[in-house]
Order: sequence, then structure tokens, then C-alpha cells
Amino acid sequence: MSRPVPWHNRNNNKPTNTQEHIMAQEIERKFMVKSDAFKAESFKAIRITQGYLSSVPERTVRVRMKGDKGFITIKGISNESGASRYEWEKEIPVQDVQDLLKICEPGVIDKTRYLVKNGDLCFEVDEFYGDNEGLTMAEIELPDEDTEFERPEWLGEEVTGDKRFYNSMLVRNPYKNWK
Repeated sequence: MSRPVPWHNRNNNKPTNTQEHIMAQEIERKFMVKSDAFKAESFKAIRITQGYLSSVPERTVRVRMKGDKGFITIKGISNESGASRYEWEKEIPVQDVQDLLKICEPGVIDKTRYLVKNGDLCFEVDEFYGDNEGLTMAEIELPDEDTEFERPEWLGEEVTGDKRFYNSMLVRNPYKNWK
């Protein structure tokens, strides 16, 4: 049986192993996308399939296949604006993701993520399939909530903080049911 790895050594506050485990504050803003013009600007596209072991807002636990790599992610509850929350992510073996997907809550998110440079920042534009076909959203991670950034022509209405657009909620109430 494996023992849990402590996040930090209590004596010197440095990581105890070669993998640094940090609970980071994720700050991002989310937008609808008005056209597929972002595709011409993207420098990378990757297929993502993910499921949720827990989708309660206080602690969302996600398993994800991102291309040929597997990940497990834990997210905390969002702040009042919906732009900031804690996130911890670790790469795990692909077989573990495949096994965990079998015990996830019903529903799977299937999408292609396009990366689009925006100055020193990067938009992640998700084009959804399956029950969320027709939905395309863009997220931009920011160093702080007040960071200014250029808004491309294809960027639509801001939906930051609108829980309907959280991937964990799209599993429960997919876009196809909104119409």
C-alpha cells in the first residue's frame, strides 16, 4: 500500500520529492465564441475527454484524457465573481484514467481545445461534441482578476461565473437541453 506524499517538508517548506505538488489559485475568465475564426489563429489543437468523480461545487474531481496523457484534477469552490478558485492537477497513467472513467458520474465531456496566443497570454477555445455539440467557449487564464487583455473579434459574451458553463455542470445539464 502506498503512503501519501506530503505536499511540503515541514522543516524547510520545500517539496519532498521530485514532483512539486502545489495548490494553485486558478484565475480565468470565460466567454462564448461568435465564430470559428479562432481556428485560423490557433497554434495547437488537442482532443480532450473527461469525466467527474465528484461534481459538487465545493470540490470537483475530474479525470481527463488530454491527447495521449492522463490527468486527475481537484478544483475548489469559485470565489464570488466566479473567476478564481483553487486547482490541483497531476498527471496519472492512461490506464488509471480509463479505469476511473468507468466509475465517474454519468456523462462525459468530449471536446477539442484550440490554443490561441493573445500577447503574453493564451486563450483556450473549447469546441464541444456529443450532448454539448454547438457550444464553443473560450477561457483565458490571468495572473490576477484585473489583468487587461485584447479581445479578438471572435470573442463573444462573457459568461464568467455562470455555473451553466462549468464543464462539471455541462455533464449534468448539457447544452442540447438549453434550446
